[in-house]
Amino acid sequence: MPTAVSLFSGAGGFCEGVRLAGFKLACAVEMDPYAVRTHGANFPKVPMFSGDVSRFLVESQPGVPSKRDLIDSEVDLVFGGPPCQGFSQIGPRDLKDPRNLLYLEFARVLRALKPKLFVMENVPNMVAMKNGHFRDLIFSALRSAGYRNTILIPLTASQFGVPQHRRRVFFVGSRDDLSAPDDLAVQFGRYLNAHRSEREVTVDEAISDLPRSVSPDDGPLAYPKLRLKKLSDFQRAMRLDMDSPLVPKSWKTSNLKGERSLFNHHTKGIEKRRQRIVKALKPGAAGDSLPKSLWDGSRPYKWRRLHPDEPSYTILAQMQRDLSEWIHPKHDRWITVREAARLQSFHDGFVFVGSERQQLKQVGNAVPPLLGYAVAAAARKLLKTI
Repeated sequence: MPTAVSLFSGAGGFCEGVRLAGFKLACAVEMDPYAVRTHGANFPKVPMFSGDVSRFLVESQPGVPSKRDLIDSEVDLVFGGPPCQGFSQIGPRDLKDPRNLLYLEFARVLRALKPKLFVMENVPNMVAMKNGHFRDLIFSALRSAGYRNTILIPLTASQFGVPQHRRRVFFVGSRDDLSAPDDLAVQFGRYLNAHRSEREVTVDEAISDLPRSVSPDDGPLAYPKLRLKKLSDFQRAMRLDMDSPLVPKSWKTSNLKGERSLFNHHTKGIEKRRQRIVKALKPGAAGDSLPKSLWDGSRPYKWRRLHPDEPSYTILAQMQRDLSEWIHPKHDRWITVREAARLQSFHDGFVFVGSERQQLKQVGNAVPPLLGYAVAAAARKLLKTI
């Protein structure tokens, strides 16, 4: 089984995709304490370096493989997505944001561990920002780390079974001394195409089987019985009571009695003024459709209700502050943490811990597992050729 090291692991969306692709996670690195707790709850056997990535392979932590351990075991893949807030179109896009330089830590780990392959994920604006300034710097850093054969691939999550129009870019590279194909982009593209979906998954196909009512105290609910006459293929893959290859047997039940629970099906309350706005929004409509008596703001997307018959727009970490852009397509409330997780393609056994605010942040920051799986599965096929 090929081995992988996860950087900037977050809650573990990319890790889940890499696991599904058949890699063994040698260790993970994450500094956010709440994301570390979530990762540990879902990957209890994966050693976690909890702290700043700049100290990884420099400092030791109990139970975490050392640099020598990882070199001796020969890492096949290093993967991860450095925090993207400095590049994102949402926010100030500060060129001096220190997070913009975290790709240098990624390159440092590549130099130290010398994996056969790497995959680095980020937002498309990172490529376009300042006329490709950071894109060129990243390519230069990767070449200096020993990965001249590096490509950049833009992908949309909805093309790989994720019910969400989430656009991301992936740097993929092979170590210089390996006989990787000269046409790496073409070859990797072929492997990716094998995992492209024939059709997009809609919001309704993703979350319509989840209960209308939410947890009043943010605690777990009894797992919902099947009420739909016909489940979508996506729902069958997400549910704990279905025979799904995405859900390991250890996640099928939630307690020692063998009972299933629905975790994270809770959301923020809505004050009366906002409730009137929510009720006035039709499915797929935005704030600019509202009468001025209800809302006269300048941002048309300050308010948005998801369309049931289309994939979701991008699930973002800013949900932690305001959910007004993520209104349920049919119910007059915000989507829940669990519904947001479904729209990111997390199965129902994947549990998020921390406050509701922290859970929404973790979900929004994650790489969708099914997108991560497609990329990791293509990387595994590539490994067999080098």
